[in-house]
Parts: sequence; structure tokens; C-alpha cells
Amino acid sequence: MSAAVGVTPRERATLLVSVLIISICALVYELIIATLSSYLLGDSVTQFSFTIGFFLFAMGIGALLSRRIQSAEVRWFIVVEILTGIFGGVSAWLLYAVFTLDEESYYYLTMFSVTLAVGICIGLEIPLLTRIVAHRADLSKALADILSLDYLGALIGSLAFPVILLPLLGVTQTAFIMGLLNVLVAGLCLNLFRARIMPPWDRRLTAAWVAALLLMIGGTLLSTDFVRFFEQQLYSDVIILRQQTPYQRIVITRNNEDVRLFLDGNLQLSSRDEYRYHELLVHPVMSAARSHETVLVLGGGDGAAARELLKYDDVQRIIIVDLDPEVTTLARTHPLLREINGGSLDDPRVTIVNMDAYRYLEESSDVYPVVIIDLPDPNNESLSKLYSQQFYRLLRQHITPDGAFVTQATSPYFVREAFWTIANTIAASDFYMLPLHTYVPSFGEWGFVIGTPQRPPPLSVDESLSLRYLTPGVLAASLTFDPDIARIDTEINTLDNAVLVQAYQRGWLQWD
Repeated sequence: MSAAVGVTPRERATLLVSVLIISICALVYELIIATLSSYLLGDSVTQFSFTIGFFLFAMGIGALLSRRIQSAEVRWFIVVEILTGIFGGVSAWLLYAVFTLDEESYYYLTMFSVTLAVGICIGLEIPLLTRIVAHRADLSKALADILSLDYLGALIGSLAFPVILLPLLGVTQTAFIMGLLNVLVAGLCLNLFRARIMPPWDRRLTAAWVAALLLMIGGTLLSTDFVRFFEQQLYSDVIILRQQTPYQRIVITRNNEDVRLFLDGNLQLSSRDEYRYHELLVHPVMSAARSHETVLVLGGGDGAAARELLKYDDVQRIIIVDLDPEVTTLARTHPLLREINGGSLDDPRVTIVNMDAYRYLEESSDVYPVVIIDLPDPNNESLSKLYSQQFYRLLRQHITPDGAFVTQATSPYFVREAFWTIANTIAASDFYMLPLHTYVPSFGEWGFVIGTPQRPPPLSVDESLSLRYLTPGVLAASLTFDPDIARIDTEINTLDNAVLVQAYQRGWLQWD
């Protein structure tokens, strides 16, 4: 069919609805590839930047290729929609499979190949549709209608993915469902324009459409099994819980008595040795503060820090600010996590607030004698802001003059520059800075930094507390840094210059 033939009002309306559907699918494919790459590789800013840039480049190639199609636009549009559905539908499954089987080829071959295939197909869609919809006299109107619906579909897709699709379906099932929508659009057009498609193309397209439809339906039904199989390959222990939230991927594994919690693939705690981490996180800073009536915990949604805080009789209130309600709910309800945290989140002294830590400090006017920051590592710009000079200066407004705070600060051995960037940033934010470190077998050498508005008193261990690891001797050793992890000069981490992320990535890259 050529543009000169034109379309009926019913056909035009159907094609415009198709524009809306395929634009939703296109945007979601882009988000799926970027999100999955961020989950598997980390550094979300880089993954989203590379995906978006290469996706747009591929769409440009598709738009150029559309010039070679001089006739039979409807037939070619149906072919493109079937291919888009297939490439986009299997994208997440393929990326998962390649990463688990051959991680080295994921980034440089598979991710870019999938993005190129899907992007080229999407780049072909709009030019073909414009030529189908437009009469020779109303090209500008047709183009305006198509682009307005295309942009509307992009908005719908961008809102639906994080709010509905990702939490409810996950990336793999979402990809197959989007692929199914593309295939259904192809089937709708095949039925609508069948009289204008010359044999034997009508039979060939019908057979291809049926095959693609069965593939997408099968993929949608089996996607959960796909994810379980491939995700299990990423973990050495058996996965006993997996859950996708609007914020992150939660995985819990178990190997006999060792229960591990992972967020976006990063280990958060191991039941075998988490007490080493949490005892050094909590008790030294408690000795640095003169009072403990109210303690603010930023992060710490697993409840282990709260467990340690509840050992103090003078602690009257603990406020835990954790972004993801699913994490705190699991910590309260999952029997294995409750065993780790001792049911601390159900203690009447504990209040849970599910919101961003930075926003909480901006909106709150309260001050605290003790603040404990137990957040994930600063592996992206979003987390880096919670280790920035602006954040620490904001935090200073919420600490009493004789109070103290502590933050986990990654590994002074594996990512030495990143650790001292955090410490130096705290020192540059009007705090006295005191670094500590200890060995946690599941993490390796790990570091913490205490900050106080006034010069801190000597740290001590309350030996009346029931502790498994921390002793006066362990505390004294934690304050001594060997030459290979000793303090170095670094830049200061700020909101507009997130040097911490680059330092963190450089550090881990040499070990990878």
C-alpha cells in the first residue's frame, strides 16, 4: 500500500491507537534494559546514560532505513511490529541468560546488540506509520497527531514502569507483556489491512504473527521460572525469597545457618557475622555521645542496629528512617530476619518512617544526641548525595552539641580512596572525624566514621552489655590503620561533584 491510496477514518483511528501502544512499549523497553543493567552491573547513571544514548542512536538508524521502503508500507509495518515484539519481549530474558553464562560479553556485545535491534525497529515505526496515515495533502496534521500520541505514550510508559509494572511483574515478565502488545498491534493491522496485502505475504505474515504470539504468551507464563533459574545462578546459596519493589530488588539466600540479605545484588548482611559489623557501628558512637534518649537511624531497615540500641536502658526512642517499606516489613515479619534482629522493630520504643533520609532531615526540626547512618554503599549518584558535604552539614543541624553520629563508610582496604573521601568530607563539614575499621568475614575489611560537633571523649565499650565481638581490645585495634589503609588526601564529595562514586568504582574495578 502506498501513501497515495490513503486510509479510511476507521483505519486511521486504529493506527493512531497503535501509535500510543507502541510508544508505551518503546519507552518501557528502554527502561527495562537500563534497569536490568543497573541491577546486574551497578552504576545506574552510567547504565541509563549508555542505554538512552545508544537507543536513540539506533532509532536514528531505523529512521534512515525507512527511506529504503518505497512501497507496501503496511506490510513492512506489520513485519517491524512482529520483530519489535520478539526482540523487545525476549530482551530481559536474553540479558539475564548472557550475564549468568558469560558476564564478560554482556556489556560489550549483548546489551548493545539488543538495544540496537529494538531501537532500529522502533525507529522504523513512526516514519512508516506517518506515511500510512497521511494523505498527500495533510502530512503536517498526520505527523502532529502521531508525534503527540507518541509523546503521550512515552509519558504513560515512564509512569507505569516504576509504579505498576516493575513492582508487580518484574523486568522479565514486563518485557514479554510489552512484546505481546507489539505483536497484538501487528495482528490488529494484519486483520484490518488484509485485503490490501498481496499473496503470498498475507499467509507468511499470518504464520509469523501466530509464532510470535505463542512465543510472547509462553514467555509471559514462564517468565517467573526464567527469573528464578537465572537469578539463582547469580548467588552461591539457595534463594528463599525474591521481591521487586519500586526502589530495589530484594533477595534473601540461605546456606544452612547462614542467611544473607541482598539489595540490588549487593550483600547487606550475613547472619554468621553481622554482629561484628553492627556492634562496631553502634557501640563506639554511643560512648561518644553524652546522652542516648533518642536515637535516629538512617537506613538500618533490617533492624539489626535497632537490636543493638535496645541493649541500652536509657534509650527511650529509636526512629528508623528507611526508604523502602518492603524492607522494614520483611524485617518485621520474615521469621529468619526476625531471628537476626530479635524482633527489634516491634519494640514500642521503635518508630519506623519510610522516606528518603535526605528529605527527612530537610523536613524535620528535631535534634538528636545520636545518629546512626547504615545506608548502602555509594555506588551511584543517588546514594552519593547521602555521603556529601551538603548532607553532613544538614545533619549537623540535627545533632546536639554533645552528640555524635556514625556512618558505615565502605572498605578502607578494597576501596581506600572512597573510604577516605567519606572521612575527609565529614572533616570538611565542621565535624571532628574519627575513623574505625574491623574485619567482617562476609565483607572483608570494613570501615566506619564517627563525627562529633565537639572534640569527642575517648571511645569505650560498656562491658555490662551483652556483646559477642566488641571488647576494649578490639575497639583499640579498630582505631589503628596500617600503612596500606592509612589516611590519604582526597577531594571532597559534594552534590555537584560526586567524586565519591568514581572513587568507589575505581576501587572495586581493580579487584574485579
